[in-house]
Amino acid sequence: MNPAVDAYISGSADFAQPILKHLRGLIHQACPDVEETIKWSFPNFVYEGSILCHMAAFKQHCTFGFWKAVLLNDPHSILTSTGETAMGHLGKITCMEDLPPDEVLLDLLKQAAQLNRDKVPLPPKPKSEQKELEVPEYFLLALADNPKAKAVFSTMSYSHKKEYLEWIMEAKTEATRQKRIQTALEWMVEGKGRNWKYDKK
Repeated sequence: MNPAVDAYISGSADFAQPILKHLRGLIHQACPDVEETIKWSFPNFVYEGSILCHMAAFKQHCTFGFWKAVLLNDPHSILTSTGETAMGHLGKITCMEDLPPDEVLLDLLKQAAQLNRDKVPLPPKPKSEQKELEVPEYFLLALADNPKAKAVFSTMSYSHKKEYLEWIMEAKTEATRQKRIQTALEWMVEGKGRNWKYDKK
C-alpha cells in the first residue's frame, strides 16, 4: 500500500472513496504482489514491471482501466472501448452498483496479472489510414499553370495541404476564392505554409 494512494483516495469526493477502496482491495486480492504508484496524477498498479490497471476519481464519477484490456478474455462483455467513451473500461462509475460483480473483476485482474507474468506485450496500434485529400479541379488547374507551386504542394504534409485547401474552399465569393488561390500559389513558391506568419521563428 502506497501512502500517496491513501492520500488520493481520502482526497476524492465522498461518493468515490468506497468505490476506489473496493477496487483497490480487489486488485490486491487478485495480485498480492502488485505495486502502487501515482502516475499521470492518478493511482496505477504495477506488476512484473508493467502497468496492470489504473483508477481515477473525478467530480461526479470514477474510472477504471486495464493496461492490456485488448488482450483480456471478456465473456461478460463488461469492458468498453476507451476510445469511444474516454471513461475507462468500465464506463462512468458513480456508485458501487455500477461495478461488475467481484468475481468477474477478479477474473479479469488475474488474467491481466498472468499477461504481465508471461511478459506478453501490447499489440502494435494499427496505423490509421489517412483520408485522401480531395483537391478541387479549379485548384489543380491553377497548380498546373504554376509548376513551382505545384512541386512545393506535392511535397507538403497532409496537414499543410489541408490548411490551404480549407482556406480556399471556405471563400464565400468567387473573387475571394481567386484572390486566395493566387496568394496561396505565391506563398507555396516561397516554401511557406498557410499559417507561416504564426510559425515560430
